[in-house]
This record gives sequence, structure tokens and C-alpha cells, in this order.
Amino acid sequence: MTSVTWAQVLAWRMRRQFIDSPGDASAVQITRRLAGVQAQVASSAALAVAVRQAAPETGAVARALLDERTLVKTWAARGTLHLLPADEAAAYLVLSAAVRNWEKPVWQRNFGATPADLEAIAEAARDALADGSILTREELTTAVVDKTGSRHLADVLGSGWSTLLKPLAWWGVLCQGPPQGTRVTFTSPERWLPGWTGLPPVEDAARTVIHAFLGAHGPATPDMFDNWLMRKLNRKKDVKSWFAAAEDGLSTVEVDGVQMYVLREHLDELLATEPSTSVRLLGAFDQYVLGAGTSATYLVPAERRKDVSRAAGWISPVVLHEGRVAGVWEAKGGDLAVTPFEDIPAAPLKNELSRLAALLS
Repeated sequence: MTSVTWAQVLAWRMRRQFIDSPGDASAVQITRRLAGVQAQVASSAALAVAVRQAAPETGAVARALLDERTLVKTWAARGTLHLLPADEAAAYLVLSAAVRNWEKPVWQRNFGATPADLEAIAEAARDALADGSILTREELTTAVVDKTGSRHLADVLGSGWSTLLKPLAWWGVLCQGPPQGTRVTFTSPERWLPGWTGLPPVEDAARTVIHAFLGAHGPATPDMFDNWLMRKLNRKKDVKSWFAAAEDGLSTVEVDGVQMYVLREHLDELLATEPSTSVRLLGAFDQYVLGAGTSATYLVPAERRKDVSRAAGWISPVVLHEGRVAGVWEAKGGDLAVTPFEDIPAAPLKNELSRLAALLS
């Protein structure tokens, strides 16, 4: 079987993800290429886009979200907020919903809601947003509680953890609307997004999402895909069926003795890729790291994982050398301080620090 090294894979991923060669791609094009951009921290999402552009535009993400509505912010992979291309978002929602964690007794005990409660909440939320209303979390909670009488769920509904709202997002009931100051709002994607056509069949969703994932984070196994999508909580038979639905256009390649999937159209380019020697800086929660996961030892040294994946789910800003995570960095008093894991070439590191400092300012 045709084989490549991890050094080749990482170099190819950096090129595909606009890391090694930032260009003129728009916020929407970058988000589409990365299979979404995690947006739990809005500034990190904006930096993830800007660092991939040769000439970043201030406010480009906000314009795409609020003015053009070509991006949407909603819960998707791993139950975290993401920026998604508006015309593909529904596919990500369908696969995210497949986890069905609300059917598990432990989930129901922890949050005091049954599947029947969720169905009633979804119906109430759909009614409250049906006319295109844009409601704050507090307003949406009041509307849902008033209609369902589920006052015992008011605290969970109003919580910033949004546990009960995530399934509603995956069902296409709501997405985030324009913020009101520091308060988030919710609205109906059917009303908010031009061209919204509802949720696609799961087979179509699988093809869209798997091909997008492999186009940025491949080669990968189904298990690696599921780790990215929902931390391996999906049923194995579901993941297998998704890859079967997506098989047209896929090929295989061996990486470090393991057979993995890659898009057929990318195979020759991958095989011809030479290992990278570059030094690059990426912000917190960057998709380059999240796509592989911090447990991927080919990317993050096992003994350094705690420096990258920190308390409360924080994913550190990283320094890449030859495609690997070779250190972390943070902003301190206007300067960028690097904690290296290995020797990093001084000149390219200095250039990257200057570039990032300009972006952050």
C-alpha cells in the first residue's frame, strides 16, 4: 500500500489549512476549509482566521456572521460553539445530533430533563422564534418555561453551559443571533440564514462533513474522525455507516503502519509533499490542534500534553516547528512569551512573533 510519513502529513495539513502559506482566502473560505472554527472564545476564532490571511481584515468574521450571514455561530463538534459556513452548517448539526447523549440515564440525572422534556422545550423554542424573533437567553428561558410549565428546568435552561440548548441547535431549532452588548441571543436558522433548507439526510451530511474533515485534517481513520466530532461517544456502527456513505471520492494511504482515509483528489499532492521546516504560531483553540486532538502524540509530545490541554478545557496557543507542537506562547504585558519544548530556530521564530504581535495589536 502507498505510504507517507507523519512529517509529510503535517506539512500537507499546514498547506491545506493556510498555515504555511497565508493567502487571500476570506473568513468563509477559511472556515469551510477547516471544517469549522471553534468559537467558544470569539477572539480566538477571529485570530484563527486572521493568522491564515496575508492581509487580515478587521471585523471580517463579524461581517460574515451578522451582515452577510454567510457564517453562523452554533454548537457543533464536541458540543462546542463553532463558526460554520451557513450553507453547510446543517450537515454538521445532523452528525453532532447523532450522539443522542440526552437519552442516557446519567445525562438525565445530571440535568433533570428527559427526552420528552427536550421535545417539549424544542417545540416551545421553535414557537418563540418562529416569527424571526431574536431573544436573549433570559427571554428564551422565560418563553419556554411559560409554555411548558417546566419551571424546574429554568436554572438549567438559563445556565451559560447551555446543556439543554445544544440538542435544540443540532435539531435546527436555534442558532446564535447578533449579541446585545455582552449578552448572547438566539434566533431561528430558518429565518436568520439565507437559503436555509433544513436538515439533510444523514448520508448526505456524512459525505459533506467527512470530506471536509479529510480535506483539512486527513489522512485519518474513522476513529480519529469520531474523536474530533464527539470525543468517540458515537456508536461505532454509525461512524462505519457514515464512512460507507462518504466512500465515493475516498482513497486510502498508510501512515506509520496504519491505513487511513484521504480524499482521492488529494492523494498525489500528499505523496509529493516534502516535510516542512517552518516555524509558525497559532492562537488558542486552533483547528490545527483540535482536528488531531491533543492526545495525538505525532503532533503533541505526550509529556507536554498538559501544557497544551490545560484546566477547564483551555487549549493553549502553540508554536509549530516542522508541523509539530514545539512550544506554547502567551501574551504578557504587550510582549509574547514563548515556552519551548525543543530547540526552535531563532530567526523564523522572531519573524513569527513579530507577525503575531501585529495581529494581536
